[in-house]
Amino acid sequence: MTSTVRYGIVGTGMMGVEHIRNIAILPGAEVAAIVDPVATSLDWARDALGKGAASVAAFADVASFAREARVDAVVVASPNHTHRDVLAPLFATGAAILCEKPLATTMADARWIVEQTADRKAPFWTGMEYRYMPPAATFIEQVHGGRVGRLQMLSMREHRFPFLQKVGDWNRFSRNTGGTMVEKCCHFFDLMRLIVQAEPVRVFCSGGMDVNHLDERYGGERPDIIDNSYTVVDFANGVRAMLDLCMFAEGAEHQEEISATGDKARLDVLIPPGDLVFSPRVEWPAPKMPEVTHISVDDAAMRAGSHHGATYYQHAAFLAAVRGEAPVHVTVEDGLRAVAIGTAAEISARERRVVEMAELI
Repeated sequence: MTSTVRYGIVGTGMMGVEHIRNIAILPGAEVAAIVDPVATSLDWARDALGKGAASVAAFADVASFAREARVDAVVVASPNHTHRDVLAPLFATGAAILCEKPLATTMADARWIVEQTADRKAPFWTGMEYRYMPPAATFIEQVHGGRVGRLQMLSMREHRFPFLQKVGDWNRFSRNTGGTMVEKCCHFFDLMRLIVQAEPVRVFCSGGMDVNHLDERYGGERPDIIDNSYTVVDFANGVRAMLDLCMFAEGAEHQEEISATGDKARLDVLIPPGDLVFSPRVEWPAPKMPEVTHISVDDAAMRAGSHHGATYYQHAAFLAAVRGEAPVHVTVEDGLRAVAIGTAAEISARERRVVEMAELI
């Protein structure tokens, strides 16, 4: 491998462009090829590449890219339902792969991807940016370090804007996304497993499509994606976790909040402020004793994307794995299990029942 790692970007829509912008500020990395069947999307990538765009090879299909491009690593940022077909020719190359979340839209496709990576020497990394937001990463480190004592309850909230418009409106239908609980919430289910350090045993989700997209029609068909939900996950070690999702709350001060409560204290992380709030237990009615710490994020990383700097920090970790200097942090198995929890939540919400994880995995 040369001193500069050459990247190919498959899928140059909104997230693909974010990857391009972050690779541009990553030392020892460059984008050498871009792939997208939509000419407009390739133009977005060229705009992001700036003056260097002329030297970057462009392909309209991934098969041609896999045959002709000379790259060390590939980022797959194509629509969710295309991941299996996109990955198939890439597995025949020796390139490292970072595949955006969700790994796949179905359990069958996710299992197939796991099988295909079993004997590959090159790293395969599931893109889970939320792990790499510096405030969230510090929060996780402190929970694992015992700051709250023995973890018993984990609560997550994302109150945000509706799904954005994507090319071809693919993200308006669960058959393309895997459903909101897979598409959007796999990030949080991945975080749950990471923080709790155990596997889920059952999932209950109450959710629906109650506000967004009700008047939209695509080819006469109405969208079918959940826009709000509560999901409760029971873990094998006795920890309970909950996700509160609302996609018509863009006016909320905090887009993401995570709270870990143990037998000694509670710890919160608030994003976008980037603050950690530590609240030790006190004897009632003694005064409360919260401590607030701000976790800073590199300015260039913040400007390069919309994930609180996380895309940059994830790329730095992925690059170390590509160079053989560090292990893969987010494995293909992690990707499979996040899809499984999301799928269980989708089934639970639509069938109005508790789903045992043994039904899926």
